Amino acid sequence: MTRTLGHRLLVHVALRLAAATVLLGAALVVQIRAPGDFATNPFFVLIALVYGVSLAFIASLRFVDRVPWLTDIHFSIDVILVSACVALTGGISSLFTSLYVLPIVAASTIRFRRGALQVAAFGSLLFTGVVLAQYLQATGNLDSFFGITFDRPLPMLSVAQYTVGLNVFGLFAVAFLAGSLAERVRRADVQLVQASEEIADLQFFNQYVIDNLLSGLATADEQNRLLTFNRSAVLITGHSLASVVNKRAFEVLQLPREFTEGLDEDLLRARSKRMDIQYRRPDGTVIALGLAVAQLPLPDGRRGYLYTFQDVTDVKRLERDAQLQNRLAAVGEMAAGIAHEIRNPLASMSGSMQILRQKLKLSQDEAQLMDIVLRESERLNDTIRSFLAYARPQRVTVHELNLHRMLLETATLLRNSHEVGERHTINVRPGPADVVVQGDENQLRQIVWNLATNGLRAMPEGGTLTLSAFHDPARPGAAVLTVTDGGVGIAHDELEGIFQPFRGSFGKGTGLGLAIVHRIVSDYNASIDVQSQPDRGTIFRVTFPPAIQHASRALEV
Repeated sequence: MTRTLGHRLLVHVALRLAAATVLLGAALVVQIRAPGDFATNPFFVLIALVYGVSLAFIASLRFVDRVPWLTDIHFSIDVILVSACVALTGGISSLFTSLYVLPIVAASTIRFRRGALQVAAFGSLLFTGVVLAQYLQATGNLDSFFGITFDRPLPMLSVAQYTVGLNVFGLFAVAFLAGSLAERVRRADVQLVQASEEIADLQFFNQYVIDNLLSGLATADEQNRLLTFNRSAVLITGHSLASVVNKRAFEVLQLPREFTEGLDEDLLRARSKRMDIQYRRPDGTVIALGLAVAQLPLPDGRRGYLYTFQDVTDVKRLERDAQLQNRLAAVGEMAAGIAHEIRNPLASMSGSMQILRQKLKLSQDEAQLMDIVLRESERLNDTIRSFLAYARPQRVTVHELNLHRMLLETATLLRNSHEVGERHTINVRPGPADVVVQGDENQLRQIVWNLATNGLRAMPEGGTLTLSAFHDPARPGAAVLTVTDGGVGIAHDELEGIFQPFRGSFGKGTGLGLAIVHRIVSDYNASIDVQSQPDRGTIFRVTFPPAIQHASRALEV
């Protein structure tokens, strides 16, 4: 506000100096063409006074806001100077009475209607005083008016009264009109400022909403060069805004050719086009991206593109888990029938073969064939036993278990098992001794054992198997169990089905180890995640929720 008021007053001072210069030029012309027509010498003094006062006011502009009455003095001096000019140029018959309008209009722009009316009242008073002094001097009741002698003939008193009244009316009319216009301009300025603030707030709010969308939002021009990239888009893709602006959206978003070909024609037929893609972030991680694109009208009349996308990795995982659960439920329904229809006859056949093996005199080839039958019968029986362990309800005893201590004990058992070769190393990563969960010890040991043996089989040439247990820093109270191997790894397209029954990829085992792990983990309302890279190893991460209580869906039998 300080700079605005000072600037306006400076403009008024400049206009005053310009008017004084014009009057000075006019006076010189009159003096040259008609010497002695009117007293020009005092007029020159008055103009010099205008220059002096203007320079003094320029020096005082910095005090205007702290001393508001300086503004009133500013316009009052203007009125006084105009009145002096009028008095020097004939008073009632002066051609310069219209100059009173200038300070009135100037005051209306600073002090609005009130200031304009004040200046009009002061100007009317001074003009009336000048005319009154003329007539008092003409009647001999006044010698001089501030050193000014009026020697021109005066109009009749009635004409003077009419002239004064008309000028006073004109001054107040100008003051009222100028003040009204100034008030309207002020209200318009206030409304404009309010509207600008509201627009700025709305723009800020819109940007705030866009930046806080959970979905990535990007816009591109008609050449598909990116224009904007919101905060979620930066977080999802891992690219900064500066690194993607003006780049092709197809390249940044890694859109496949089958999606981009014929995009404009597809958008003419439908409002949007959608596709799920595999997106590789700059750090090498691969996420599932659900992306949709639609046409976007641009302000210049052209048409651009609007891209929205989300990280649907967790959603895809949940869908896979749901599908897996449905398949596993169907398999579980078959388990009881398999147990009765296969296991019992198989036991009878195996027992009969063992008796015959002992009593019959067999040749070496016949004995070898008999051994093969018995061995395969036992392997089939192991498969059925594992299958029943996977599909059949288990009796459980829930109590607090120390995961770190259990890992140490399981590692000792593993080191003495036939799964461990000479070049295998089993490490238990040191951790806090109070990583405690509630559950059945046999089931939790089975989780660790199955994951560990799977990791050992993934390292046929040897390697290091690491077991660890710790608290999840992202979820207070949650416990995490990890099994890490440096084996052959799992291809990305095979990760989806590793927990399905009979999907084992190693020569040994029944193919049910990971399926049993998944069932137990699901019963505990826990989660299991797998990170694997071919030829670089695999990490199984089991996360138990806080204050876990065994929530098996099966009933004890």
